[in-house]
Amino acid sequence: MDLILWRHAQAEVGSPDHTRELTAQGRKQAQRMGAWLDRVLPASCKILSSPTARTLQTVEALGRKYKIVSEIGPDATAYEVLHAAGWPNARGQVLVVGHQPWLGRVASLVLTGVEQDWTIKKSNAWWIAQRDRDEGNAIYLKAVLAPEFFSD
Repeated sequence: MDLILWRHAQAEVGSPDHTRELTAQGRKQAQRMGAWLDRVLPASCKILSSPTARTLQTVEALGRKYKIVSEIGPDATAYEVLHAAGWPNARGQVLVVGHQPWLGRVASLVLTGVEQDWTIKKSNAWWIAQRDRDEGNAIYLKAVLAPEFFSD
């Protein structure tokens, strides 16, 4: 299974939190990262999104079908997110579009076995892969990318 974590792009400040939308810069970030992800993700990739306005606007930049999962909203725990994604037993790739602090906590838990407060910057994507080995599963960080690496 591959687990791809994508933090929502830059959003407006304000409340209520669930209705905050992307800024003009955030829309650019989402378009850049979405275009790259669309090129590299297989068609069979399962895509899950938090139900907030900013995550939905971010995932829509990918231009693919996705599932809104209320359990992975801003207040989710790392364990709730991993459960929703089917980690570690799901087949293929699962892309999760969400929030800090749980994105960083998911990454640290999967990569080190310890939940820590790691930072994943806005609109960055972390691609975590696992492959079966004779001596057990090998989990590794396949890529970390930021939208500024891509041009329009």
